[in-house]
Amino acid sequence: MTLQALMADLAFLGDRATTSAAVLAHHGQSETHIRSRLPDLVVFPQSTDEVAQIAAACTRHGVPMTGWGAGTSLEGHALTPFGGVTVDFTRMDAVLAVFPEDMLVVVQPGITRERLNEELRATGLFFPVDPGANASLGGMAMTRASGTTAVRYGTMRENVLGLEVVLADGSVIRTGSSAPKSSAGYDLTALMVGSEGTLGLITELTLRLHGQPEAVSAASCAFGDIGAAVDCVIATIQMGLPMARIEFLDVASVAACNAWSGQDLPLMPLLLVEFHGSPASVAEQAGRFGDIARDYGSTGFRWAKAQEDRTQLWKMRHQAYPAILASRPGATAIVTDVCVPISALAEAVEETRADIDASPIPGPILGHVGDGNFHAILLVQPNDATELAVAKRLAARMAERALRLGGTITGEHGIGMGKLGYMAAEHGAAWGVMGAIKQALDPAGLMNPGKLVARK
Repeated sequence: MTLQALMADLAFLGDRATTSAAVLAHHGQSETHIRSRLPDLVVFPQSTDEVAQIAAACTRHGVPMTGWGAGTSLEGHALTPFGGVTVDFTRMDAVLAVFPEDMLVVVQPGITRERLNEELRATGLFFPVDPGANASLGGMAMTRASGTTAVRYGTMRENVLGLEVVLADGSVIRTGSSAPKSSAGYDLTALMVGSEGTLGLITELTLRLHGQPEAVSAASCAFGDIGAAVDCVIATIQMGLPMARIEFLDVASVAACNAWSGQDLPLMPLLLVEFHGSPASVAEQAGRFGDIARDYGSTGFRWAKAQEDRTQLWKMRHQAYPAILASRPGATAIVTDVCVPISALAEAVEETRADIDASPIPGPILGHVGDGNFHAILLVQPNDATELAVAKRLAARMAERALRLGGTITGEHGIGMGKLGYMAAEHGAAWGVMGAIKQALDPAGLMNPGKLVARK
C-alpha cells in the first residue's frame, strides 16, 4: 500500500507522523461551507530539512501534500480533496533573526502574527498586516493576505522580501533578499506569495517591519445610508489622507457585533477609522477626516483614544465573522471577497446590498473599504440545498459585478477550492499560463491539488 510505504520513508518523524482519527478530523475542517475528504496522514516537521524529506518522499510515492498553518483560511485552501499528507507547520514557529536597523525579521512559517508582534514589542517595531484572524505568517504569505491596515501598510505582497521554499521534488530554493529592491531576474518571491501552496512549501520568510507609531487615535462614525458612508471613504482616499485603517460595517453587521460583544454602536452604516503618526499629525488627520465625514452627513464620532478603548473597538471588528455567524444560529457561510477600484466602490456595495435584500437569505456586508475590498457573509443552513444555491448565485453575481467594474474576484482570501470556478472569467488565457508554471514546478500535480489552477 502506498501510504504504508510512505510512512516507512517518514519513520524518522516518529510520532510526528500520525493517522490518529482526531488529528485527521481536525485537519479536515473548514471555516465555511466547504468540505472535502480527510487527509490520510498528518506530519509535523521541525526543520527545512525535514520538510524537504517529506516532499521528496511524497513525490516518490505519488502522494499529494498540502500545507497547514493555523487553519483560518476561508476558501478551503488547506483541505485535501484528494487525500494525501497534510504538512502541519505549527512546530516551525520561531523568530530566527531580527535586524532592527534594517527593519526586517526572519521567521519560520508557523508563527502567528500576534505572537510575532509580542516578540517584537521591545524593538519599537511591528509587523502590520492584520487579517483579523490570528493566522500563521506562512499561510498569510501563501494567500497574499491583507486586512484592516492594508490601506496604509500594504498587503503581504509588499511586506514579504524573501522566502525559503521547498519544491515538490524536495529541493530547496531561496527567493529575494534583504535588500530594499532588486532587478535580478524573475521575481520568484512575488510568484510564491499568493500561490496557495500549489508551487512549494514555505519554510522561512524575511518580512518588512514598521515603526510603532508614536500616537494612535481611533473612532467610529455613523452615516444615514450606505452610499454616504462609502462616498466618504472614496473622498478620503482620493484626498490622500494617510489613514491607518478605514473599515465599513452595514446595519446588519453592526447589529451582529453589538449582540456578540455587548457594544451599543448605533444601528446605522458605520465607519471605523484609525490614525497613526506623531501627536500633531494624528490630530491633523483626525480633524481633516472629521470635516470630510460631516460633508457626507456623519452623525458624529465616538473616539477611542485610550489603548483599552481602541483594543475593544478592533476586537469587535475582528470578531465580526463569528458574530455574524451567531446572528443565525446553526448557519454556515459563503464568504465573498471582492475588490474593485475605489471609484466603483459605492456602486459595487449598493448593488450588492440590493441584490442580497431581494433574496431569501441574510448577508451582512463589511470590509476593508479603504482599498476597495468588501465582504458579504451569506448565511445558509448547512443542509438546505435551496439556500446554498441562492447563496452561490449571489456570490457569482458579486464576482461578475466586480469584474465588470474592473476589479477582482478576491481581494485577500484567495482562490482555494471555493473560487476556482471564477478564474477563467478573471484571467482568460493567463490562467493557462499559471497552469504551465504549475506543471513546470510540480509536474505530477502533488502540491495542494485542486486549488488555484485547473487539475489535469
